Amino acid sequence: MNKFPDQDRRRHRRVEGNIPLKISTGDFDIVTETKNLSRTGAFCRVNQYVEPMTKLKIHLLLNFRRNKKILTKKISCEGVVVRTESNPKDDDSYNIAIFFNEISERAADTLAKFVESTNGKLA
Repeated sequence: MNKFPDQDRRRHRRVEGNIPLKISTGDFDIVTETKNLSRTGAFCRVNQYVEPMTKLKIHLLLNFRRNKKILTKKISCEGVVVRTESNPKDDDSYNIAIFFNEISERAADTLAKFVESTNGKLA
């Protein structure tokens, strides 16, 4: 039992907001946006049911601000769907949680830096 029910048990910080995301398998491609993102996973809405434990190829586009310029970095990795739930606001969509199970240390570090640079929320 968690002694601190209000405390977030996640090991890595998350950023709330919409970040372009493409997920694919040999059977489908879905282009969507994250609801939140961390070094180890993402939560997003999709327009079709995706079975838990489905392996995915993932591509993210992260916009970093440097001085007055915006730099876009593409992150590619693999993940697995760890949770699928009906979207209570829309009968035709689902919320899925994805764990990044195959990601390079460099890509994971880039994600962590991105999350840190946002202070938890996108502008």
